[in-house]
Amino acid sequence: MGLKRLLTYEDFRRAARAALPAPMFHYIDGGADDEWTLANNTTAFDKYELLPEYLKDVSNIDTGTTVLGARLESPMILSPTGMNRLFHHEKELAVARAAERHGLMYSLSTLGTSSIEDVAAVKPGPKMFQIYVHKDRGLTLEFVDRARACGYDALCLTVDMTMAGNRERDIRTGFTMPPRFTPASFLSFAMRPRWAFNLLRDSDFRLANVAHRQDALAAGAMGVIAYVNSQFDNRVTWDDVARVIEHWGGPFAIKGILSAADAKRAVDVGASAVMISNHGGRQLDGAPAPVDCVAPMRDAVGDTLELIVDGGVRRGNHVIRALAMGANAVSFGRPYLFGLAAGGEAGVDRVLKLLKTEVRRTMALTGCTSLADIGPHLLRT
Repeated sequence: MGLKRLLTYEDFRRAARAALPAPMFHYIDGGADDEWTLANNTTAFDKYELLPEYLKDVSNIDTGTTVLGARLESPMILSPTGMNRLFHHEKELAVARAAERHGLMYSLSTLGTSSIEDVAAVKPGPKMFQIYVHKDRGLTLEFVDRARACGYDALCLTVDMTMAGNRERDIRTGFTMPPRFTPASFLSFAMRPRWAFNLLRDSDFRLANVAHRQDALAAGAMGVIAYVNSQFDNRVTWDDVARVIEHWGGPFAIKGILSAADAKRAVDVGASAVMISNHGGRQLDGAPAPVDCVAPMRDAVGDTLELIVDGGVRRGNHVIRALAMGANAVSFGRPYLFGLAAGGEAGVDRVLKLLKTEVRRTMALTGCTSLADIGPHLLRT
């Protein structure tokens, strides 16, 4: 199916499933335990009906905003997602180029298969680097210094990976990094010859930002659960966060916070923003949907903190609902990863174009000409 015929999130999901071996597809698609949180992240938006206001001049609509000190064409951020080489040989660089074309912020993951420096070379516009705190604490400060030297606008610290979530799909499919051909997975790889050919043609699979210090994959393939539990430091506290923020000295987001109490602590340690997130339903199953956490968090912190809804966003009207609840922006990962798997950079470009168009259309249909017009008056629960 040509990219122009893909219109919805589910269209891109099906196209990605057709392009990827089962372990790679289910790594994107799956969540933790019973995957209740994964589903609830999106269905939670359905509780908030949009109440339009008509007879307004909506001939000129401005979707622009400033988040984490960077000017964006639309209130959307591409969330950090690891190991994009799994899904397409153009990897993170394709996503960064598409984000640059659309004037959106791109977030590079610590576990990316493209380096901080290589992404900066193709993405002069808004960009953020996401860090985990590894057991090698010096590596974290190195990340900060490299991101600063390459002109990244912001840093993001993910805090909800104290240990890996129970991702049963990955166990069933035998997912490993780097990919490993086994008797159990051979048929799945053989049925996706284009993907397999590109893997064999370019088999360089390194976690580009950590391999020089912690090349845990050098000894062979391993699962995500094993990698996280062996490499990430689960002793991180608010004091550690404060030290990283001070060392960085610029816009800083904490990703993975869901409670109003933790949002207030984020203000206390000097964070600029919170990415309200449950890791896409991949960590604690039973956690609340990010969009449901916006209002209590905004009540707790007022205007002292930017709030970014990370999780469940599938449509432009989801973006508007999140903003009406009190968020400054949204972020998402699965939509662009499915676009990447379906068509490389062109697939990501298509996803972003559709979402930006939907945001603009929803604003027009609700009587909003700028993001300042969006507020709780547009919602009914």
